[in-house]
Order: sequence, then structure tokens, then C-alpha cells
Amino acid sequence: MIDSASWAQRLGGDTFLAQTCFRAHKVIRSNGNTSPSPLTWHDLNEITAAHRLEPPRMRLSRSGEAVPATAYSILRTNRRGVSWYQPQPAEFHARLAEGASLVIDAIDQIHPPVREAAAGLERFFRTPVQVNAYASWTAEEGFGTHWDDHDVVVLQLEGSKRWKIYGPTRQTPAWRDVEAPEAPTGEPIADIVLTTGDMLYLPRGWWHAVSADQGSASLHLTFGLATQTGAEFLGWLCDDLRASTTVRADVPRFGTSEERADYLDAVRKEVLAALGDPRVLDRWERSLDTTHPGLPRLSLPHLTAVPPQPGITVQLTAPRARIDQDDDAVTLSGAGNEWTFALPVAPALRLLADGMPITLGALAVESGLSIGQAAEVITALVMGQAVAVVGGSR
Repeated sequence: MIDSASWAQRLGGDTFLAQTCFRAHKVIRSNGNTSPSPLTWHDLNEITAAHRLEPPRMRLSRSGEAVPATAYSILRTNRRGVSWYQPQPAEFHARLAEGASLVIDAIDQIHPPVREAAAGLERFFRTPVQVNAYASWTAEEGFGTHWDDHDVVVLQLEGSKRWKIYGPTRQTPAWRDVEAPEAPTGEPIADIVLTTGDMLYLPRGWWHAVSADQGSASLHLTFGLATQTGAEFLGWLCDDLRASTTVRADVPRFGTSEERADYLDAVRKEVLAALGDPRVLDRWERSLDTTHPGLPRLSLPHLTAVPPQPGITVQLTAPRARIDQDDDAVTLSGAGNEWTFALPVAPALRLLADGMPITLGALAVESGLSIGQAAEVITALVMGQAVAVVGGSR
């Protein structure tokens, strides 16, 4: 599994966050040191066979245009009247050989190794992550020269891929913007080939064109990082200011000029006071981390209490959950909930916060809790949707 420590080490840790993130692209070569792949060709074949992935969730793209599903699939309808497009291997292969690229959006939701890799990257970047898979076979650019409205981390899994990078033509463009960036002109600022195990970081708004022109089939993952812009911050601040009577009051649309001026002055004071709080960005970031639902999953067969069995394996499903500790208690905040426990529970919570699956037995041994106490803590967190049972159930 690619965890947060692995991502941090490969990307460059705090130095990357301080000097490269949001500022410039970066290529990270594998130098022959490759981890187990979170997605293989065999996995891809199994996924397409086992899931009804309708366009645009799974699609073929050529020259920046979607290939009609009817060109590689057949419409099936079952006796309940449910219809779906079933890929036909021969036609599917033919469209890919002609130059189309295969895309599966949000593959992290259906393939556990990719989901674990995404969770590790989320812990490093402290923002939600979605992963798309891309497969190509020809030198034709499946999407043309384009830009993304979010930063991406690319992991080349199989074969090789050429990336022509042109840089931005509009500073920090957004998906909701007042104007669109102009297409780049001239030669790319970088022309690179990623091979198996290589990584690429690309900030949002950087134009790029991608092709599998090295004579081999290419498979890569793109980890899209949710943007957290000033617009998102101000939106949160507006909601936070609803505690103010002034902000909740009706705008004096029918008032006198003096009343309208007084209203604007009062609102201005409220906003400036909020922005003057040196902790306001910390509070916003904490809200992002603790209110996001994370990666919720069921814990069947356990509908109520998790039994005190040492072999039961559990895992935190809120990658950015926060732990706070004082002289009296320890608090875990995540998935929109908050739990306060006695201090002896702190070591167990920190083990969970690492994001790795862990047994109740290991939690008990490492934290000094009894199996029963560990099960009680986990039950509370499972009921609050921050932890799930992921193995060892009977």
C-alpha cells in the first residue's frame, strides 16, 4: 500500500509542500525502486468485466471527443427493464487500436489498493482525492492539449507515456471562473516521458498533452486533488458568520441611504473582525478535515457492537481525522463527529490515525487497553462512521 509516509518520501515531504506545491511541475523518477502496483492489466480486465460502468464513468476518448458507447458496447436489458451498455471485447479493442484512450473515473471507489493509495495521498495533502485510470496504446492524443481545474499527481504503472507541458496561460484558473484560459502557443516548456514507477506533479491550470508514443501500452493513474481556494475559504467564513445577528439580519433593501450605509459599515466590521483572527485559517482547515465524511464503508456482519475478538481488523475511514489531547482527555474529530475518551485511549487513537488496518488485539497490546475496552472504543467510532471493520469477522 502507498501510505502517507511513502507519498511524502517520494514527493519530497515538507520541502515539496513549501517550495513546489501549487508553484511548479515536478518529475519524480522511480530509479528502479517500484512498489507493488495498485492497479494491473489483470485488475483492469476484472473491473470492466465485473462492473456496469456506464459512460461517462468509463469511456473511450479520442482527439478530445468521447467515442459513442455504441461503437464499442451493446445495449443490454434484463427482465426488470434495467438497461446498460456491455463492452464487446472485439470492438473495444478495435477502438483502442485506432487511437482511443480508455478512462475509468473514480476507480478508487471500486478497487481497494487504489483507494488505500488515495487515502495515503489525502493524509499528505490534507484534501480529498479522486483517482482516474487511463490506458492508451497509440501516439494519438486522447484528450488534445488541455488543462485541469485541480492539481494532479500522476503515477505511471505500466509502459510509458509522453507528457508535453506548456504551463499556465491564466493564473490559478478555477472550474467556476469569470473567463477561460487562452490556449498556449509555441513549444512546450517540458517534454518528458514517464516510465513504469515514475511520478509527475502538475499544478492546476497547466496545459498539457499526453500520448503513448513509445511503442508500448500505457497504464497510469491520475490522483486529482480537490482545490481549496480563497473562494472556498470565504464561503466557509460566510457560513461561520451566521452566528452574528448582523449577518443574519435582512439587508435593508428598502431603507434610507443612511440605513444602508450603516448596514454596510456593520457588516464590514464583522467581516474584518473575523479576518483579523490569527487563527481563522486554522479553524477553516480544521473544519475541512473534521467535517468531511471521508471514505465510509460498512462493517458487516456487525450491526451494533463490535465483539471483543482479538482477530477483528479495523481501519480509520476518515483519513484527515484530528486528535487533540489535554491533561484530562483525548478527542478524535472526523467524519462530522467528535468523540472524547479517557487519556489511556490516546495510543489506540494514534495507531488508528496512521491509516493502516490493525487488529483489536494489536490495539489492546500497544495501548494497554483490554480487548473489551478496545472493542468499546471501536464500536463508538464505527457507529460514528469514522472506522470500519475490514477483516477478521466470523
